[in-house]
Amino acid sequence: MRVLSPRVDLKEFLARVSSASQRLLMLDYDGTLAPFQVRPERAVPYPGVTKVLAELMEGGGTRVVIISGRRAAELVPLLALERHPEIWGCHGWERLSPDGELRTERLSDHEKAVLVNAASAARELVHGGARIERKPASIALHWRGLPSLNIARIRERAQSSWRPLAEGDAMDLLPFDGGIEMRARGCNKQHAVKAVLSETGPDSAIAYLGDDVTDEDAFAMMKLRGIGVLVRLEYRETGADVWLRPPGDLLAFLRHWRVPRRNG
Repeated sequence: MRVLSPRVDLKEFLARVSSASQRLLMLDYDGTLAPFQVRPERAVPYPGVTKVLAELMEGGGTRVVIISGRRAAELVPLLALERHPEIWGCHGWERLSPDGELRTERLSDHEKAVLVNAASAARELVHGGARIERKPASIALHWRGLPSLNIARIRERAQSSWRPLAEGDAMDLLPFDGGIEMRARGCNKQHAVKAVLSETGPDSAIAYLGDDVTDEDAFAMMKLRGIGVLVRLEYRETGADVWLRPPGDLLAFLRHWRVPRRNG
């Protein structure tokens, strides 16, 4: 574990976790809890992660929230927990409660039309080996595992065809680790974090763990209430407060949150 921010005393923070009246642990999935895979359905958590998450949820002392770019329902079988935690999917556009209720923010007709046009423009890139993923508020183009020359060509063509569609509209063209995504601006991971924080007491111990540039807006929000934690094998420039290497540092950090439920 490496502390990146002078404002954070990690030992003091971890000591406070055990005494805090409330504990909130927000976690990205791909690249954070699970290593990336070319086939996303194979991206299961690092060994030991599912067990620790189950212990956290069974103990009742920590609220566990997953905040992912994936559709929320995709994560339920991958987490393989007896009862899944709260999951925010599609960068905050979906909210799946532990009891199975799914709430999805609505797009305008114009936003829907722009995404349809983006999907049509991307279809020719599939022949270069890219994979198109349609989500409720975005369309993603994945190129993980392709040769670097193919990736450069696909990236350039995707940006060229999508940028005119995004300009002047309520859409963002955003890179992520392994692809590029056109997404409506109404929600992002910071939106999800802000909503969860609004339900959390002021004296809580709070952390957000993520790996990608799409987690940076969440790290920025954490400056107000807790710590942001970068989880990556290799360091990159980040606004996070702490850097962990998975799986060893990650598991050690998660185990600090196993606090027994208080009686009474």
